[in-house]
Amino acid sequence: MTEATLSPIDTAHEQLANSVISDDQLTPDSIEAVLALPQFLSALRDIEQRTQVSYDCLPIEIQHTIVLRRLRQLVNIARLNPLWRERMDAAGLSGGIHSFEDFQAIPLTDKETFRDFFTGDRAGMVVPIERGGFEVVASGGTSSGKPSETVYSLKELQSTYELSGEFIGRHMMLRHLGESGPRWVATTLADYQMWSSGTMVGGVLQKIPGVNYIGAGPMSPEVYRLMMSYPGTKAIMGITQSIALLASFAEGLDIEERDSFRVALYGSGVLRKKIRDDLKTAYPNIAILSYFAATQAEAIGLQLSEDSNLLSAVPGLHFIEVVDADGRWVAEGEEGELVVTRLHANEAPVFRYKIGDRVIRRPYLATPLLNTAQFEFVGRSGDFMHIGDTQYNVKQAFENIAQEFQKQGILDIDEVAAEVQFINYRERKELHLLVATPAYLELLPVVAQRLGPAGASPVMINGLIRSLSVFNSLEANDASLRRTGYNFGLRLIAPSSPDLVRTEVGKVPLLVDVVSGNDGSGL
Repeated sequence: MTEATLSPIDTAHEQLANSVISDDQLTPDSIEAVLALPQFLSALRDIEQRTQVSYDCLPIEIQHTIVLRRLRQLVNIARLNPLWRERMDAAGLSGGIHSFEDFQAIPLTDKETFRDFFTGDRAGMVVPIERGGFEVVASGGTSSGKPSETVYSLKELQSTYELSGEFIGRHMMLRHLGESGPRWVATTLADYQMWSSGTMVGGVLQKIPGVNYIGAGPMSPEVYRLMMSYPGTKAIMGITQSIALLASFAEGLDIEERDSFRVALYGSGVLRKKIRDDLKTAYPNIAILSYFAATQAEAIGLQLSEDSNLLSAVPGLHFIEVVDADGRWVAEGEEGELVVTRLHANEAPVFRYKIGDRVIRRPYLATPLLNTAQFEFVGRSGDFMHIGDTQYNVKQAFENIAQEFQKQGILDIDEVAAEVQFINYRERKELHLLVATPAYLELLPVVAQRLGPAGASPVMINGLIRSLSVFNSLEANDASLRRTGYNFGLRLIAPSSPDLVRTEVGKVPLLVDVVSGNDGSGL
C-alpha cells in the first residue's frame, strides 16, 4: 500500500474537494445543521461540472482526496450522537480524522453493534427516527442467525439508486442490451417480512437510464413467457436459485425470445458450472455476471465482464476496505474481511461495517472510462468447518475435494452439480458433501462402483489435506484426520431434495453445522 493511497497530498486535489464540501459544512454543530447539508450526490455532480469529467473517470488519487474529505465530514456528523462520539473518543479520535490512517483507527462495526445501534430505540441515528423521512429495512440474519434492521434517509437512498443505476447502465447494460429498441431489466427478488433485497436492488435497477423496469418477483413459467414475449432485449437479476431456474423456463420460447435474453445477474452465492452451461445453451446471447450486494450496501461490487471474476465498486457510493484481524488494510493480492462505509448517509451514518464476507484485495481498475477499487469474492466469513483441532476454509476445501474426485475419475462435480453443500454432523462426527444434480439416479450406481468398498472417505481426506497450508498439513494429515473419528461421505441427491438445507429466502449455504440428529448417509 503506497503512502499516496493512505494520505492524498496533492494541493489541487484538496482544493477541489474543499470547494465542494466547504469548511462550514465539514463540521455541523446540530441536527438542524445536518438536515440542512446538501446531499453528497450534489457534491459529486458539482465535481463533474467543474472537471467536465464523469466522476468514475477521475483518477483514483482525486477520488481518494474527495472521499477522505467526505469521511471527515461523516465522522464529524456522527460525533453529534453520544454512542458514536464515545466510540470515536475511545479510538483516540476526539479531534476527528485527517487521513486514511486515522480512519483505520475507528473500530469495525460488527453485526452485534450494528443491531444495537439501529434496532429497537435506534440509538445510533444522528437524526432521530421521529423526524420522519426514513425507510427501515431488515436483514434475515443469514450469517448471524439473528435479524437486524437498518435505517436509511429516503432522499439519500434515492441518491444511491441514481448513482448505482447510472454505473450499471454505462458499464454493463449498454454493451449488452444495445442502444436501440426497447430494453428491459427485471428482478425476481421480492420483499416479505421487511427483507430488504427486493426494494434495495429494485431501486437501483429502476434508475438505469433508458431501460424499462419490471419488479417481477418469483416467476412461474407462464409469467416468464409473458415477459419474454415483450419486444426488445432483457436483463434479469435474482438469487442463484432463481437464475438457475431460467434454463428450464426456456422451453416454449421461440428463437427470437431466447436471443433477447442478454444479461443474467445473480446476487447471492456461486452459480455452478452446470447451471452456467445450461443457461448458455438455452440463451445463446447471454452474459452471466455477479451482482454483489448486502444490507447497508445495495451495490457493493459488480462483475463487469465474464472474462474476469473481479468485482468493481461504484465510485462515490461506498468506501470499501479489505482488512486484517486488526482492522488494518491488507496489501493487494491478500485476503481479508470486506468492510464498507456508506458515503451517502448524513442522517444515519455507519462506519466500517463488516458485512460478513472474505475477499481478496485486487489492484485498482484504471482505464480511460473507469477508475475504481476491485476485489475478488472468497466466501462468507463464517464458512469454516472444524474437524478435530483443525479449521478448514469451506470454499478451498470444496475446490480441492472436487478436484480430487475428478482426478481419480470418479465424478466431475462441477459438470453435474446444480448445488453443493457440506453438512457437518458434529455430534456424530460425520461430514457429508451433498451434490444436487438432475442425473443423480443414473450417477448413483456408477459413482458407488468407482468408489469401491472404501467409499468417499479417502478421496475427501485427500482433498481436505490439499486445502490446507503447508504448515497446517504437517499436523493435519491422513492419519490425524482418521484419528478424529470422523467419517466422510458423498451424497448425490435431486436438486429439489429436502436434504438440501435452504435459508428462509431460498439461499443454499455452502456449510451447515448440525449439532445432533441423523439425516441420511453418504457413499
